[in-house]
Amino acid sequence: MMDSDSAVMLELAAQAFRARNFELAAEIYECQLQSPGDAGARAELALRRADALACAGRLADAFDAYRAAARPEGLRPERLEKLLECLADSVRRKEGLPARGRASDPFACAACLGFLCEPVTLPCGHCVCRKCLERERRPVRCRGCRRGCSSSRGCRESCASCADRCGSAVPDAHRYRVNVVLSHLLSKWFPSQTRAVQLRLEGNALFADKQPDAALRKYDEAIRLAPRDHVLFSNRSLINASLKKFDEALSDAEMACELQPHWLKGHLRKAQALGSLRRAEEALTEYLLCIALEPESKLAKSEALKERIPDCSSLLSSRARIKGSATGTSTPRGIAVAPRPYKECKTSEEAQANARDKPQSPATLGLAEEGATRTPRSWPKGEDGGRSSGFHPALVDRSLLPKRKHGSVEEGQPGVEGGACKRAKTESSRKDAAASWCAVRRELVDAADLDCSLCMRLFYEPVTTACGHTFCLKCLERCLDHNSQCPLCKEDLSEYLAQRRYCKTFLMEELIAQYLPDELVERQKANEEEIAELSNLNKNVPIFVCTMAFPTVPCPLHIFEPCYRLMIRRCMETGTKQFGMCLGDSVKGFADHGCILEIRNVEFFADGRSVVDTIGRRRFKVVRHSQRDGYNTADIEYLEDEKVEGEDEAELRKLHDAVYDQALVWVNSLKAEQKQRIMGHFGPMPEKDPEPQTSPNGPSWCWWLLAVLPLEGRAQLAFLSLASLKERLSGIRRVLLFMSRNRSR
Repeated sequence: MMDSDSAVMLELAAQAFRARNFELAAEIYECQLQSPGDAGARAELALRRADALACAGRLADAFDAYRAAARPEGLRPERLEKLLECLADSVRRKEGLPARGRASDPFACAACLGFLCEPVTLPCGHCVCRKCLERERRPVRCRGCRRGCSSSRGCRESCASCADRCGSAVPDAHRYRVNVVLSHLLSKWFPSQTRAVQLRLEGNALFADKQPDAALRKYDEAIRLAPRDHVLFSNRSLINASLKKFDEALSDAEMACELQPHWLKGHLRKAQALGSLRRAEEALTEYLLCIALEPESKLAKSEALKERIPDCSSLLSSRARIKGSATGTSTPRGIAVAPRPYKECKTSEEAQANARDKPQSPATLGLAEEGATRTPRSWPKGEDGGRSSGFHPALVDRSLLPKRKHGSVEEGQPGVEGGACKRAKTESSRKDAAASWCAVRRELVDAADLDCSLCMRLFYEPVTTACGHTFCLKCLERCLDHNSQCPLCKEDLSEYLAQRRYCKTFLMEELIAQYLPDELVERQKANEEEIAELSNLNKNVPIFVCTMAFPTVPCPLHIFEPCYRLMIRRCMETGTKQFGMCLGDSVKGFADHGCILEIRNVEFFADGRSVVDTIGRRRFKVVRHSQRDGYNTADIEYLEDEKVEGEDEAELRKLHDAVYDQALVWVNSLKAEQKQRIMGHFGPMPEKDPEPQTSPNGPSWCWWLLAVLPLEGRAQLAFLSLASLKERLSGIRRVLLFMSRNRSR
């Protein structure tokens, strides 16, 4: 009975925890700990209570609970992840840190936040370095989209509510090529930064070839060219660490954090350098900041678990240090920042001696994922039965700790790219850094560099294909109407057409808005004038030459010709969602009377064809026939039935009721198969209108009947052009009489 009650209470505690009622869960676990039981079960209960206290924000009590849970046999490091998450969450809430780093510079890569090198435009419209794209896991997800996610969990998987924001999936990322226009602009506007990136890549190759000294010289030269590139400092920090220059490594890491305060890798580099200098508490603080910035960082969590976790009061009370590390070192973009001399970062002789005692060689830091490992450092032990100054993971089974792993300068770990750096010249850097690489010299800006190769005008809503070519959205759509190949390189874009995901290239739009504002205003004005002209439903109205259409009657269409693809797309873009339908005419091209159709839905196929669901609205008379971009247009006048009053109205009502009854008899006389086909295509026959003259087009049942009667198009057209309801009803009555006589024979 006791076991049954205990199981019920534990289930209740688990439900309370899932419902985020952590206080209740902790209280239930504490009550269960009062009952006798084996040591293993009590340790598990104590750990659950500790997790509940940590999630409830009672970190001081949580530390005591974790200490108690660790006494019997120790804890696996992964059992402390909940504590780490709560500590990091506390840091994030108190300091108002963003959940993820953001690229504030328009020329920054959405993945590494560094200068765009060989930019590749993803389907979502964000740009990343080609190397960053190659290093990403498969399937690739855009980090730029994921950073915009409002979800607290920062989910990596696609979900119905935030599929784009939580990391847009990029199928076959290896197929995407360098954006031709952006690559040309970046090399033209930032020659020094482009050269610095080349030196960085050369340094990475040397470091991978186990030549750290030569790699360091490359990075020194690169930093002199680009003193505001935080990636260079982060990478040089790793090279210095491989050379056992831990003070220099720490200085470079601090500069990376100063240039990009909310960048995960900068704080990782700083934490690793602090750990090498045996400054464990400061290293743990940096790891907590890493987890606060990137909750998914497995490296930060595993490294933090190797550090001695101090008492929460000493860790969380030093908010000034935490805040300074995360935000206080940030500098406005327009202010020059120079690297600090290494002499300012010197530590005690004892710390240096201890750090140098650790065996470390460049060979252990190669590109291979199975590189040499480092023995975890020992964790201070607390006195038995006494309250130590912190939680001592000496109680943790250290044989279960993961080995430390060091990557290459730009290792292919997501969120943990490698890096290497050294110091730059102080005085010259101050002068060079004043001109940030996000600033463009006006004399280098040429509007011709941002012209569409199809319309020869400034890009408007620029989109980039997988082959790296950029066009105006409307220009590309018109080309794909005729051919599913790139207009420039002729690469097959069938998959691109099938996805119909034409996302604008964000960086291109931003550059045009910032550096060509006058040209953009002029381009927008021209586009607005074109939209206004296309929205006019009296002049140059698009005409679909196909079949008869009637007011209130559905008219489904299969669109496959390029000219009509363009016409339907324009109707949707302008918002009118309307076009005219006319019968063909051998002399004029199309008939003088027609019906306006309104688009209710469009279903696209992978090859560009579409099925358009429309319904008739108003009748019109053509005043002038014309053409536009391959399809017919017309100036039109709308038709309305002439209203009658008095005796004529009474006579019209009587005629209306009689013809309706006659039509109903004819419909009911049809075979079941015929009625079923008619119902499937046109729907049921509308009810009789109480007031026949309410609608300017007359009763809707008249048009439904004309659509289903077996009449030729020219005969139907005659009814459509009539402006007299009485004449239309009389004509329908004659047709029905003719149909009944033929049926009786």
